[in-house]
Amino acid sequence: MTVAIIIRKNEEEFSNAQSPSSNMKQRKESKHNQNSPVKEIISKHVINFAKHAEEYENFINKFTHLIGVLGYGAFCFLLGARPQDIPCVYCLFYIFFVPLRWIYYKFKKLHYYLLDFCYYANAIFVVDLLFYPRNERLFMVCFSFAEGPLAWALIVWRCSLVFSSFDKILSVLVHLLPGIVFFTIRWWNPTTFESMYPEGSLQRATWPYVEDKSYLWTWLFLVPLVAYTLWQILYFLIVNVLLRQTLLRDPEVMTSYRELSKKAKKANNVWWRLSGLLGDQNLI
Repeated sequence: MTVAIIIRKNEEEFSNAQSPSSNMKQRKESKHNQNSPVKEIISKHVINFAKHAEEYENFINKFTHLIGVLGYGAFCFLLGARPQDIPCVYCLFYIFFVPLRWIYYKFKKLHYYLLDFCYYANAIFVVDLLFYPRNERLFMVCFSFAEGPLAWALIVWRCSLVFSSFDKILSVLVHLLPGIVFFTIRWWNPTTFESMYPEGSLQRATWPYVEDKSYLWTWLFLVPLVAYTLWQILYFLIVNVLLRQTLLRDPEVMTSYRELSKKAKKANNVWWRLSGLLGDQNLI
């Protein structure tokens, strides 16, 4: 009898010891059953949001494509009908869209791209067109920038005119428009033609006036080269000295140096090996 009583007590204690765990399982199952409708509702909302997001994205792409094609056609018409108005269009484009690009790039952590040479040169172009439109020497410097580094940057950076991408359209225009503007001023602008064919003179003049080949080399090559070198030094000091700690704290912030180093690392070429000579801690 005593043995049976002891066994029953042990069974009761064992069952009592297991009861909390079984209760916990039952609670979890009940909670899971209660949460399953909530999860289903949330998943439905997520799916609907994703579908609407795709629809909105498609609508934005179509709208951007339409505006891009219409703008391209209007620009081509204006280029042929009134070439003297192209500089005004360019200035309005730069003053309006470049600040918007800075806001967008700030959100995407790409705002240091606006320190690149193309924006530095475009700022000089706007100053020349708005304040010194008849300055022949400054025009030659701007002509050299627009038809040289900025035109080549379209190939080097692989800029593509994708009408459904507003950002790619701006990238192309920032590099392409200055070349069109200064080519138009030099060869198609009626005011330039008046300077080339002065009244009362049968001899054709040139605008800008070129005294000799040394003058041409000075203002089309040497002075632009000095201005480019000055920008390169300032860019290096800003990115590698003033903003170095900021950039090291946030590796997601992009600069041209980082973009080029990523491409060099992916290609594993000589530029990537040279950039690592001073150690990984000195890579930007």
